[in-house]
Amino acid sequence: MKIAAVIVAAGRGERAGGGVPKQYRELAGRRVLARCVYRLHHCGVFMSLIVVVNPLDREHIDAVERELGFRLDVIPGGATRTASVRAGLEAASQAGADAVFIHDAARPFVSPALIDRLVDALERHPAVIPALPVSDALCRVGDGGVMDAPVSRDGLQAAQTPQAFHLAPLLDAYAQLGATALPDDAAVVRAAGGEVALVAGEADNFKLTTPEDFIRAERMLMSESITVTGQGFDVHRLEAAEVMWLCGIEIRAGLGLVGHSDADAGLHALTDAVLGAAGAGDIGQHFPPSDPQWKGARSDAFLKHALTRLAQAGGEIVHADLTLIAERPKIGPHRDAMRTRVAELLGLPLQRVNIKATTTEKLGFAGRGEGLAAQAIITARLTS
Repeated sequence: MKIAAVIVAAGRGERAGGGVPKQYRELAGRRVLARCVYRLHHCGVFMSLIVVVNPLDREHIDAVERELGFRLDVIPGGATRTASVRAGLEAASQAGADAVFIHDAARPFVSPALIDRLVDALERHPAVIPALPVSDALCRVGDGGVMDAPVSRDGLQAAQTPQAFHLAPLLDAYAQLGATALPDDAAVVRAAGGEVALVAGEADNFKLTTPEDFIRAERMLMSESITVTGQGFDVHRLEAAEVMWLCGIEIRAGLGLVGHSDADAGLHALTDAVLGAAGAGDIGQHFPPSDPQWKGARSDAFLKHALTRLAQAGGEIVHADLTLIAERPKIGPHRDAMRTRVAELLGLPLQRVNIKATTTEKLGFAGRGEGLAAQAIITARLTS
């Protein structure tokens, strides 16, 4: 199944305060939309990730892209949530998706486990949403703000996002809807006579709506997260060649690194460091050099896989520090380009990526110019 994700981020979110739309407020040092995109981007499920935005928010979107280190696939939204979702569904259809997840940008804590439950249920049902049983007593509010008749909570559940659908029947349901606006996409399917299955939602997958929600979210991130580190080390032999790949960039200095893949020692060390933080083994276990499918492969694919494993473990990278050990080639002329590319791959702001170079004072294989070594240390925050 080809699944696209549509993140609805065109609203104003004024009740949350903060002076900017809530999806662009910072939450423990990272904007809400960046947190939301990061989790969906690295879960390894979606063929396309479409963000529906207000075109007037370009400055905020640029800031989110700097935090993530990559460009977003953004499209303009409409005057209502329903209109914005319509635009996202059209984009998903054009991208070739046959299923879609629709998610509120103001829910930044969606977990890989919840996404997996929805994917599994989508194999059996055309529409499925996460929901939580209502636990509080309910009542209606009468005149003057006093309690009116109680409302039974039997059979009541609170709907969450992401909501998952086979795309074709959802497009048909929206076509039947006309100009009417409904509160969510499950309601659109129901209005067209369709059935919506339920899977267990998660209490942590709450929607940021009020200032108190942001306080709760900050406390949750700080109290439930732990800081971990991962370390990676890699060595490759040098030989005469037209091109060398190092830290994700192409260097033409008459030298190349010898290996089964593109032999990018910098990205290999980073990959091992990320896998270490995720508790997911090492690069050789995931991409064995004995496997012919990895011959000549670009190492950025290895790093992206490691980031997906870290996200599935409930983690996100906070900082990366990489040391390159070699007499040749000279790293200085390429350092800025390397740093920019590594920040892009890791989804980090540039200031959270450091790249250093050193020599071994002519000692050992590196000192003799026979090879190049790389050592990486990454810091990550695990929230589950």
